[in-house]
Amino acid sequence: MTYQARRYLLMTVDPVHIGTGGYRLGRVDLAIAREPGTHLPKIPGTSLAGVARAYAAARYEKLRCAGQGQPRKDTAGKVIPNTDHCGEAACPICYTFGYAKGDEGSGYAGTVSLFDATIALFPVHSLAGPVWATTPGRLREAGFVVTGPAPAPDAAVVTGGWNKPLNLGWLMLPTTGGAQVQPPGPCWLGEAEPAWQAIQNRIVLVDEGLFSQVVNANLEVRTSVSIDPFTGAAATGALFTYEAIPRAAWLAFDVVEDDYRRDPKKPWPVDKTHLGKPLGETWASPHDVAAAGLALAEWLGVGGMGTRGFGRIRLMGHWRPDQRLDQQGGAQ
Repeated sequence: MTYQARRYLLMTVDPVHIGTGGYRLGRVDLAIAREPGTHLPKIPGTSLAGVARAYAAARYEKLRCAGQGQPRKDTAGKVIPNTDHCGEAACPICYTFGYAKGDEGSGYAGTVSLFDATIALFPVHSLAGPVWATTPGRLREAGFVVTGPAPAPDAAVVTGGWNKPLNLGWLMLPTTGGAQVQPPGPCWLGEAEPAWQAIQNRIVLVDEGLFSQVVNANLEVRTSVSIDPFTGAAATGALFTYEAIPRAAWLAFDVVEDDYRRDPKKPWPVDKTHLGKPLGETWASPHDVAAAGLALAEWLGVGGMGTRGFGRIRLMGHWRPDQRLDQQGGAQ
């Protein structure tokens, strides 16, 4: 059995708020999900997997296969037929993401795993205009090739021609040039390459110890208030603040396909159409199903505050990492 991985780059088209649930004491009332060790914001893999399944089911016009597979009931408590996962072997949604047959207790695990999306390039306002802060380690982990001097703990290295001290929010750092950042080969999707060309000479490399300070000091924070439906004015005591990853941030995440159900001697056992309607594209593997769902997130979004203009993300590129694991865990 072979495990195949794709590494994706995505860019936030709008601010993205993935909440942690409930109010918290601190800078804002509604905080976003973070990595425990670095305290850096992230988009959890559960959020990506949920929207990938829901949007892929919408594209396949089989909404019953979205969600958790729990059958719906009418007002009398009677189960409504065909409201849980279909569980068919030829259904690309159930095959890719797994299914549970409601009260029957049967099902299969999914054949793809979506992991957390971590920040690779973070937009910050500066004297030089918008720049994208990052670290050499984070870029290399995402698959970029980074050359040039390493940033000192109290200085930054830039990819452009800026040769003056540079502010990253409240933090002023001396800068040196000579850094070069190259993407991992011809990986771009659609019209993503112009977006990379626009920022590749505006990248600022900082030390790992400073990066979390830069990011958390420059998150988008908004204030909202509930409206009293009778007066049309702000409701008393309903003021709250929430934070978000700003637009134009770049994140990286992995999708790993473990197609344990597939017979290598047979083609992928999934219908190419649903109800006789062509998909308009070929889903040749579970990877393709997941990518088709994620592509709709550019318009339908991920996370909370969607009615406030939050949530849209755009897939910028993907590639196969060099490491490919076989059944024994060895590299091919």
